[in-house]
Amino acid sequence: MDDPVLTRLTSIFREVFDDDDLVLKPELTANDVDGWDSLTHIRLILSVQKAFGVKFSSVEMSRLKNVGDLVALMKHKQAPGVVT
Repeated sequence: MDDPVLTRLTSIFREVFDDDDLVLKPELTANDVDGWDSLTHIRLILSVQKAFGVKFSSVEMSRLKNVGDLVALMKHKQAPGVVT
């Protein structure tokens, strides 16, 4: 993985879902991951916000359809010059 955002998100996903073999791909959705329910989704979003030091609006969260959307949102929210 040469995308630092995706690499960091992979670590977060693996921790939240307790699955060291979880591989993130842009097209990955909640339907593809065992145990990804509404409670786990909240834990995931809170973990991502904390790790990246960002906050998501309800509108931004409602637009997230897959991991690729989350990566794009994270890149948009990162301040220029900030290294993840």
